Amino acid sequence: MGLVVALLQLNPKVGDLEGNAAEVERAVTLAAENGADMAITSELVISGYPPRDLLLDPAFVQRCAEVTSNIETPIPLIVGTPLPPTSDRNLPSNGTMRLVPGRKAKVATRKQLLPTYDVFDELRYFEPDKAPGILRLSDSLSIGVTICEDAWQHAGEVPADYDADPIEQLAAWQHQGEPLALSVNLSSSPYHLHKEGMRSDVVRAASKTLGHPYLLCNQVGGNDDLLFDGRSLVAWPDGRLSQAPAWCMGAFLVDVEDSNSGRWLPWPEGECGEDCSCVVENVASDSEPRNPDTGTDLLAAITIGLGDYCRKSGIKKLVIAMSGGLDSSVCAAIACRTVGPENVLGLAMPSRYSSDHSLSDAIATAEALGMEIHTHSINELHEAAEEKLTEELADGNPIALENIQSRLRGMMVMALANSRNAMAITTGNKSELAMGYCTLYGDMVGGYAPLGDLYKTEVYAVARAINSEAEGAGLAHPITESTLTKPPSAELAPDQMDEDTLPPYELLDSILESHIEAGYSASTLVEAGYDENTVEWILERLHANEHKRWQMPPAPRVSNRAFGQGWRQPLAAKK
Repeated sequence: MGLVVALLQLNPKVGDLEGNAAEVERAVTLAAENGADMAITSELVISGYPPRDLLLDPAFVQRCAEVTSNIETPIPLIVGTPLPPTSDRNLPSNGTMRLVPGRKAKVATRKQLLPTYDVFDELRYFEPDKAPGILRLSDSLSIGVTICEDAWQHAGEVPADYDADPIEQLAAWQHQGEPLALSVNLSSSPYHLHKEGMRSDVVRAASKTLGHPYLLCNQVGGNDDLLFDGRSLVAWPDGRLSQAPAWCMGAFLVDVEDSNSGRWLPWPEGECGEDCSCVVENVASDSEPRNPDTGTDLLAAITIGLGDYCRKSGIKKLVIAMSGGLDSSVCAAIACRTVGPENVLGLAMPSRYSSDHSLSDAIATAEALGMEIHTHSINELHEAAEEKLTEELADGNPIALENIQSRLRGMMVMALANSRNAMAITTGNKSELAMGYCTLYGDMVGGYAPLGDLYKTEVYAVARAINSEAEGAGLAHPITESTLTKPPSAELAPDQMDEDTLPPYELLDSILESHIEAGYSASTLVEAGYDENTVEWILERLHANEHKRWQMPPAPRVSNRAFGQGWRQPLAAKK
């Protein structure tokens, strides 16, 4: 039996230094009791990731280092934490500390490559290091240590071109005659739907170059808009992989001399609990980790996103407007998964334009989920508002008449949320937000948008996953067949359908995704076969509605370019 290393796949809370340190202590003790010889945490586990402007407070950084140095561990442990400045720039480092029983805590390594693209802005906060991460744990054991981005340059998986390649530095160190037993990477690698294959490329490239096992410990959970899926990895030089479960806290134990030795120790208070059935996935050298079902993976992602946002913010109750449509039905199901159906209130608010199935579908969904639902017609309020504004609206834009209804509903949702000390969640999806097919201070009210980074076609996939899960448990489908098959409609005007205003969602989503996430220009989209007038109309409307997206609630990021940090468009600009 060789060296057994534990990757501590934890879910830290940003700013909870003592709480995060206590979780590390519990996890490393669990790992040691199950045969681990040493352990690794994820990146910045003590501060939680991303700590954002907390890092601009020197006292916060100093406390991180002090809390880390006081962690008690039964085995050697490498912990990710902010470290105090070492240069005149007075910026901290994104670093690690080495903790060994009976020895003084020691700064081990500092991150070299600091990303400034997509959701990352690390040069704002950290000073980059230049030295290779070499850590001697004993006279007979030296390992290489890298932090997240340090490994991605070598695999060609970053849009930046850094001056250094930390993996090549480690290889050069070995060529000088000082072998390393293994190398590790402490990561807080944010999730998006297509990232899993990229990480396997990263660890395989590093292990092949270094000629020894390469281990990546990734964070799990949600912090603000960012999600972390876990899936910690170990690669061997021949290309074999071993991968920890997704969306689950625990300790991943691996004998670095045996690619089939991976063991998963679930966290009792984690998403899966003590009954966790997640397993380690061993992957052959010529294979990739299996791709999860899109709907199932997205369902897990947005569930943990909303759940952690509530748990880490102290939110225990949720209120949601339920129209009987797809988006509100899916949001209701996710809300019940996160805080329990007894803590979710649905509010059905039919108007003169609402169809009979809108109310019946909303009630059927609520009953299947076991949540409370109230029905309050907005007709009287609507009539009173129209009467009051008769002169103003007589010759105005018909959208003004439609939006009154949405804003009345928003007012009622917020009133009930306030009265119940709850948070309202908004139900809009990425397709609607892209096109401005949403109402400021109406259906956009709420503290969190679970579907804000899912295209409408992806919402259908999540709905099917919700129904499949219910069916497997012998329960009724929460998302009714009527909800899944009827044409989408805002029901703000007589016989209104989304496709009266928008292209079919399959076409709309394809064009939006190609432009937003793949960066295709209008001319490239036309060359790819899309109708020129349709492309121009979609892109013009996309950029004309930036002001709405600046006011949207936070949404869990599941794509490789979400509105918000990854999409930083100007407002007052020529589009």
